[in-house]
Amino acid sequence: MKIVIGADLVPTKSNYELFEKADVRELFGEKIVNELNTADIRIFNLEAPIYDDHTPISKAGPVLKIPSSAFAGIKALDPSLLSIGNNHILDHGEKGLQSTIDILSSNEISFVGAGKDLNDAKKPHIFEKDGKKIGVYSCAEHEFSIATEKSAGANPFDPLYSLDEIAELKAQVDFVIVLFHGGRELYRYPTPMQQKRCRRMVEKGADVVVCQHSHCVGCEEKYKGGTIVYGQGNFIFGTENYIEWKTGMFVEIEISENNDTTVSYF
Repeated sequence: MKIVIGADLVPTKSNYELFEKADVRELFGEKIVNELNTADIRIFNLEAPIYDDHTPISKAGPVLKIPSSAFAGIKALDPSLLSIGNNHILDHGEKGLQSTIDILSSNEISFVGAGKDLNDAKKPHIFEKDGKKIGVYSCAEHEFSIATEKSAGANPFDPLYSLDEIAELKAQVDFVIVLFHGGRELYRYPTPMQQKRCRRMVEKGADVVVCQHSHCVGCEEKYKGGTIVYGQGNFIFGTENYIEWKTGMFVEIEISENNDTTVSYF
């Protein structure tokens, strides 16, 4: 079984037309599309709500959204799962998040990491394929997008709950992937606290932990039988001119019939 995880995916004005035409080979290149097509499971981080109205929240930093017309290009990637547990999914409030959920649901695209309230947002996604169960848990550091018991948003990383939720997921499946939206932007290494958190995720049952959000390619750590990736860079996210922003990688996980696992990158 081959699983491919892509980094931050955000259509922007520079490429709306290509997304609207669903021209994935022009957008991403022949080599990347061909490689994605070899995967049994394709996972991407959708870094903004899909929303045509304008209801921005008050926050520091950019407020993002994706017009529904650009969704065609996202759908053409044939994602098996979209992680929406990130710091931008609530940029246009609960209406923006609900619009995203409605569009993904109507197109039968699974998502993880955000929901109508905290209990909904923390639900993992489980794939059943080739006699194996693959669990995916998505959570985010606390910024402007976090769900509460009574409001919609992203699943927050909380050491009092998240680590136990990872352990509970591990008890149900054969293999656990944690998508952790956190870390310092444009910094290739984990902070001491980030490393402690990710190592505890492995100790609680995560086989692979992938940190997204840094917008640059980071480093890898092998820890107690697990693999931690401290930053993927971007998949496609605008046209900033510095090199970190323009680079990214895919995480490729191959699981053999006897559960031997190989993690590689392209």
